[in-house]
Amino acid sequence: MQMQPSSDPGAKSTSSINLRVNGKTHTVDVGPDTPLLYVLRGDLEMTGPKFGCGLSQCGACAVLRDGVEIRSCVTPVSLVVGHDIVTVEGLGGAKPMSPLQEAFIAEQAPQCGYCTSGMLIAATALLNKNPKPSRAEIIAGMDGHLCRCAGYMRIINAIERVAGGKA
Repeated sequence: MQMQPSSDPGAKSTSSINLRVNGKTHTVDVGPDTPLLYVLRGDLEMTGPKFGCGLSQCGACAVLRDGVEIRSCVTPVSLVVGHDIVTVEGLGGAKPMSPLQEAFIAEQAPQCGYCTSGMLIAATALLNKNPKPSRAEIIAGMDGHLCRCAGYMRIINAIERVAGGKA
């Protein structure tokens, strides 16, 4: 998503912006108000964060900024400069997977997969803040994340598995 210089007075200007994503520094040439999601997907070619609603209501675009969940579809890239960004790609891969990713598989939580990266990010943020949440705290922590397949119980079970509440 690179914008070319233009003589159009209404054209938005771009600048070189340095971002730290998944432990690596990237330089992108975008406008400071460009949504982080567009930079992650378009410029850095990361497919984990998804465009769901574009209104910060579904959670498909969730990423971590310094360990706290944010919605990348409504976050201007300028607000993450100087922060550590983690996408689902930064949580773990096929080998090794994070314990949360392993629990999602064990509980068969992923169905269509569209919400899964956002759910993993939200669950990671929750467990970072509270490593032993109750079931009610898990439900509250996952509020605002939508799953069209209605896999909520499996997702909750996976988080409980990692939190030690379920074997």
